[in-house]
Amino acid sequence: MHNCHKEVLKYHNHNVTLPRSEQQDMRDRRDTNRKRLKDGLAKDKQPAPKDFQSQGSYAHRTMVQHPDKDYDIDDGVLFDMADLKGPRGGDLSPNDVKKIVVKCLTNELFNTPPEVRTNCVRVYYHKGYHMDVPVYREVVTEDSAGEEHVHWEIASSEWKVADPKGVTEWFQTQNQEQSPDTENGRQLRRVVRLMKAFARSRSAWKDRIASGFMISVLVVEQYKADAEREDQALYDTMVAIRDRLQWNLEVKHPVVEGDYLTKGADDAKAKFLREKLDWAMEKLDVLSEPKCTHEQALKAWDTVFSSDFFIGELPDDEASNKGGAGVASLGVLTDRSRPPRAPVDKDGGGRYA
Repeated sequence: MHNCHKEVLKYHNHNVTLPRSEQQDMRDRRDTNRKRLKDGLAKDKQPAPKDFQSQGSYAHRTMVQHPDKDYDIDDGVLFDMADLKGPRGGDLSPNDVKKIVVKCLTNELFNTPPEVRTNCVRVYYHKGYHMDVPVYREVVTEDSAGEEHVHWEIASSEWKVADPKGVTEWFQTQNQEQSPDTENGRQLRRVVRLMKAFARSRSAWKDRIASGFMISVLVVEQYKADAEREDQALYDTMVAIRDRLQWNLEVKHPVVEGDYLTKGADDAKAKFLREKLDWAMEKLDVLSEPKCTHEQALKAWDTVFSSDFFIGELPDDEASNKGGAGVASLGVLTDRSRPPRAPVDKDGGGRYA
């Protein structure tokens, strides 16, 4: 396959992974949100949180750039089940607990007030950010031998078994064990980011394609490491996921036994991802042709990511119109700092651990 290792790696570093300034901005918002919730709970004489648990792409560090900074931060709040009681001593319903959290997070500075959603409380920020706060309770049970067992449940339409910490531990372990390197976040994480950037590269795909969590699970499952070639690792992983989805569209939750991220054996979002990967492989067929030029290879990657970054990396003396103005004569922009036009999935339900 034609070697575009340095261009794919540079695209990831410049146009996909989040700059440190934006990472810090999100950490600040997370910490402010946690303080606001703790202060609000104390003021209303409600139970104090047992813990907070960052999760999803924020915790996995697999968030990708968005031109409008429409980022989705997932930061769960964990309570002790024994503290979530009504006036008569009964267990509070999931909706009751989420309403308590909404009230404590409401602030007059928000243009749009926080709202209760199926699987979380959502907080909106004026800059495009929003923060999802899934609510959990710790449940302690005792078996017939008198031994205690602890598990977590998420406040959804009902209380459902969940494992907010387990998913993050699972991803971190897989990234460490499967990646052939230790630099730049490790390769498995970079491939997840690139796959998510591909999935979010067209606004028309936003509501139809697999969630970021589903993509992460599929990459971990089908990842093809390559210590020398970033482009080869990405390409081989894309092929492997496409082929896997040809025979099975169902994706199991990585840590919650018996739970699935897909809706049945004919899941529409998994099928759409498969179709778009099949399309991408067709566009990248040129990379395997013996006479593939560097220009053709870079154009193919630009097509897949709906970008103009790659052709901007072509040296002027390799452009097809050597007598003209080099890359400029190809009719594309070469602003290498502009992120790909990739919307972030705004779905507030169904993807929490």
